[in-house]
Amino acid sequence: MTDFELEQLLNTLESDCVERKESVVDDDKIRQAICAFANDLPGHNRPGILFIGVNDHGSPVGLNITDHLLQNLASMRDDGHIVPFPSLDVQKRRLKGQEIVVVAVHPSNAPPVRFKGKVWVRSGPRRAIANADDERRLNEKRRHRDLPPDIRPFDDAGLDQLDELLFRRTYLPNAVAGEVIAQNQQSLEDQLIAAKFAHPGSPVCATMLGLITVGRSPSDWIPGDYVQFLRIDGARLGDPIRNQREIRGPLPDLLTELEDLVKNNIQSAADFTTGPTEVRAPDYPVVALQQMIRNAILHRSYENTNAPVRMYWFNDRVEIHNPGGPFGLVTKANFGSGVNDYRNPNLAGVMKELGYVQRFGYGIVLSRVAMQKNGNPSPEFQVEDSHVAVILRRSH
Repeated sequence: MTDFELEQLLNTLESDCVERKESVVDDDKIRQAICAFANDLPGHNRPGILFIGVNDHGSPVGLNITDHLLQNLASMRDDGHIVPFPSLDVQKRRLKGQEIVVVAVHPSNAPPVRFKGKVWVRSGPRRAIANADDERRLNEKRRHRDLPPDIRPFDDAGLDQLDELLFRRTYLPNAVAGEVIAQNQQSLEDQLIAAKFAHPGSPVCATMLGLITVGRSPSDWIPGDYVQFLRIDGARLGDPIRNQREIRGPLPDLLTELEDLVKNNIQSAADFTTGPTEVRAPDYPVVALQQMIRNAILHRSYENTNAPVRMYWFNDRVEIHNPGGPFGLVTKANFGSGVNDYRNPNLAGVMKELGYVQRFGYGIVLSRVAMQKNGNPSPEFQVEDSHVAVILRRSH
């Protein structure tokens, strides 16, 4: 927007597309505003503008705008508190003779967007938690927009293909604030639609996200939605196989079984060099393997291939192969450098809500740190257009 257009907004009253803040002291209030603009309840289909460094009358207050402040605001996009992560632009602009921050929040293509389990919306100058009718309106908006692949509907998969008990006991308490569940007496169908596990069509059907997360048999509908595990007695694929398994099921069960399998295959060696007390040094740090397998499940392509995620455990290394090459802003050249993008943004949100992701974009970093601390070489990546492989080498 031009300076003239922004100053016009500064001179108007707060509305459902404009909000002002004098400072960033209360991070939660800033995130609530971002969440509300991303939901775009009124349906303006244009960015909501958050001015920071101005008072209620639209006058600059002389806020000291540093690079650190701008970086902190920009990081709210993918720090995991708002899911699915919003699209926003953060700029320092000089308006009315002083510098202020302008945050432009673009409407989400897949509402509702939540902050700490609550759906925030804006109606006129009022920001509030969405009620059941508000959520239904947000869900309806998804019909008319391009949907990310992970929430596309499976027309033949009825809601009976989703495990209600798993949804209520495992997903809902982690994703939605308790007081919202208590106050918002939605039907199961409405709750599944709000979670993006179901698509509001006629009839209502399960989405890819719903089948992956709480499906009764996900791989019946998404053939590649499983992990192939091979424990190989040697250093080549042609060497004898000690153990092989196909791990299938809804996301919580799949990841639990995988993590148990990883822990059972890690070996520890006795080390007496540091003193009389024996220290058990694992050949791989659990955290590194956890992060890499979760990354593979999160970032893989579920649409264009029937291939599973493959985990090959050799005597000297572990290889994890992920169907689906770099996506969006991520390229072969910048892979692993901190540039992030998400083929499955709603699945990323679910994994954050369930506690499998602490902060978006930190999986590779955590893996590298864990490998270094354990005495292993740094993870190696093989990045191709159609797949990504990570190699974790055993400590010596």
